[in-house]
Amino acid sequence: MTDGTDAHDGLDEDLVRRLVADQFPGWAGLDVRRVASAGTDNAMFRLGDGLVVRMPKAEWAAGQAEKEQRWLPRLAPSLPLPVPVPVGAGAPGEGFGRAWGVYAWLDGADAWTAPVTDLAHAAEELGRFGVALRAIDATGGPRSFRGGPVTDWERGALRPAVAALAAAGRLGAPAARAALAAWEEVLALPAWDRDPVWLHGDLLPGNLLTRDGRLTAVIDFGGLGTGDPAADLLPAWTLLDPATRPAFRAAAGVDDATWARGRGWALCWGLVTDHYYGESTGPGTAPVPNPVLAAVARRSWTEALPEFGR
Repeated sequence: MTDGTDAHDGLDEDLVRRLVADQFPGWAGLDVRRVASAGTDNAMFRLGDGLVVRMPKAEWAAGQAEKEQRWLPRLAPSLPLPVPVPVGAGAPGEGFGRAWGVYAWLDGADAWTAPVTDLAHAAEELGRFGVALRAIDATGGPRSFRGGPVTDWERGALRPAVAALAAAGRLGAPAARAALAAWEEVLALPAWDRDPVWLHGDLLPGNLLTRDGRLTAVIDFGGLGTGDPAADLLPAWTLLDPATRPAFRAAAGVDDATWARGRGWALCWGLVTDHYYGESTGPGTAPVPNPVLAAVARRSWTEALPEFGR
């Protein structure tokens, strides 16, 4: 998937060719071509037919490659869906100052570009994926950036986002009032009070692969870490529909409070991201709009909001 932001990160095929030739000379003759993506953290480049290079776009993504290199080989054997397998750890060089990685290529298109049509299958598979991930021993695992309470992550951002969306005409007055009332419900939810568990942290459509309308793999573990698993329930509102949401919840095996916190993530992440990456929403927005993420975010909060206040 692409939104036009790739051109602004300064990364290109020539840089990847130089890095590969220097650090992995056995792959130096392979073709390099960029993979279009609306992702904000990493750029991807096909390396031949069987490999892909992931390069952090910005300083906030530094450390993701090392984390994936360390943990994915340990987690992958226990997961019911294919995930990227690291095959090479790249170091800074050629003027590029961050660690990067080489992975086995997984065939398929992301679920934004090629949407899931068999939602019932996706609901079951994603639920089972979460159960399997949470069952793996999390001792020593890093904290996920979405492993804490959503109320801490965005406590100061939701109300300004609602106000900005309303001012831009992208959120009507009744919906704005409903969103703020729903946020009060989220603030009152009990926090996760058990041991941290593994979560992917970023199960958005762009990080799910499909083939022939069916979910086939989970990619991009830059948000991998431990904490409250509620954020991994986001697909219920970013991908699934009211008819398949109950099957996902049942397969995920989460309690009422965790499900409610997941809905809180869908509301808060959706509103804040819709504001930040959308067009014409005033101060506090991204330097380069990302229409894909804004559209996913808008679906997230518009699907979640009607479920509050029941």
